[in-house]
Amino acid sequence: MKRAMGLSRIGADCLGTSFAGKNISIQHRSWILVCLFLGMFACLAVFSGASFAQVGPEVKTPEEKGPAAPREEPSPEVPERVEVKPVTRDHEIRERLNDILEATGWFMDLEVRVEDGVVFLEGGTETDDHKEWAADLARRTQDVTAVVNKIEVVEPSVWDFEPALAGLREQWRDVMRGLPFVAFGLLILAVAWGMARLIAITTRRSLGRRQVAPLLRDVIARGAGLVVLLAGLYVVFRVAGLTTIALTVIGGTGLLGIILGIAFRDITENLLASVFLSIQNPFGDGDLIEIAGVTGYVQRMTIRTTILMTLDGNHVQIPNATVYKSTIRNFSSNPNRREDFTVGIGYDDAIPAAQEVALRVLAEHPAVLKSPEPWVLVDGLGKSTVNLRVYFWLDGSRHSWLKVKSSVIRLVKRAFQSAGISMPDEARELIFPRGVPVRLVEPEAVKKEEAAAPHPEYQIPEEPATVTTGAEGGLRSEEGEIREQARHSRTPEGGENLLKPMDTTRKDRP
Repeated sequence: MKRAMGLSRIGADCLGTSFAGKNISIQHRSWILVCLFLGMFACLAVFSGASFAQVGPEVKTPEEKGPAAPREEPSPEVPERVEVKPVTRDHEIRERLNDILEATGWFMDLEVRVEDGVVFLEGGTETDDHKEWAADLARRTQDVTAVVNKIEVVEPSVWDFEPALAGLREQWRDVMRGLPFVAFGLLILAVAWGMARLIAITTRRSLGRRQVAPLLRDVIARGAGLVVLLAGLYVVFRVAGLTTIALTVIGGTGLLGIILGIAFRDITENLLASVFLSIQNPFGDGDLIEIAGVTGYVQRMTIRTTILMTLDGNHVQIPNATVYKSTIRNFSSNPNRREDFTVGIGYDDAIPAAQEVALRVLAEHPAVLKSPEPWVLVDGLGKSTVNLRVYFWLDGSRHSWLKVKSSVIRLVKRAFQSAGISMPDEARELIFPRGVPVRLVEPEAVKKEEAAAPHPEYQIPEEPATVTTGAEGGLRSEEGEIREQARHSRTPEGGENLLKPMDTTRKDRP
């Protein structure tokens, strides 16, 4: 190349010198320049071919090539060009292509022929991609002028189980490779489960020493154990490389709680209400309470309902959510109970005298408490009566307020009649649509009839002066009978009783 450039410079200098000494026309000068440049390019071509022939392809020894790469399955992508030798013969091309195609294992009954640079491919394969790959490979091989691809795509037999067996073998290899992870995951889960149980037991005992409600203690202990178990499950997924699944499990736990809370709203509400009721303890086992208009003795409280035995001997189940949101009247929390009733006396009767008569009855009654003291108060003025309201207290744990109230009303009525205190009925307006016949009588005749007729004296009805009657059946509380009925009756709902047992050492119990 350098020599050609030198010759071109020398030729140009000579041409310039010759042009300077002679008078040559412009047309002849142009032809001379063209010939000079053509000669320069010819020299460049000769020197370039000689240099390439001397250098030749670079050949490395096995030591220079380095260690052989591991054999891999051929990729469907073909190289840009396959180099064999600078000048390749037909048999070399055939051998090279045949070795490459047989190494893939994709072809059956393969036959490669090369004639004057034309490659003929024959045989069979399973896919069109393999057929096209063979043609592209031959087409990019050095000194190949054309490719005749006669490879046929062979449809696999319906009874060919080789793909299925290959899949099973691959699955088996995956299982064997995953056994260490499975063993490690089981170990982590076993440790997490043991720690969860240990933490749950420790939490339950710790809360038990603090007198926490049984249901709340159980919920907190299980919640702490569940947190530890979820942490172990998260570690297992992280070790297995399933970080996304681990985060999904952790996030899905909260999402699942929300979904379940919406789907089972009533059940969740009753469960939370039972937790709060067991914490607050508004009533105990065996207490007489009134909830939502239902009065009865408490039998048990489960995570869903509170069961009462009514005074009629019936079991009533009230959802805990209703119990928690309703007004609760506990008659057993304070054994003393006040009862009252109204009695009307005539306007002609003295109110203080009637009050004294009623107070005397209350003072002599054995079931009425002296403290708090009873009252007899004027409640209002009716159409034909002065209404008195009688208040008195009784021990509800020993006496039945229904029986005591009946006895007091009966005795007050008898005392008023004995004292001559009238108890008139309310005035009524009577309407006679057809009128009332009237007969005129002489006053003297009326006087004679009244004198002749006997005058019967007012007789007080005979009533027993005893505190109780056979109909009232005594004043004793019926709690013992109802409790006995509850022991012999079937429990309407199973489950652990979340209420504290009744204190049988209380003196106010019958």
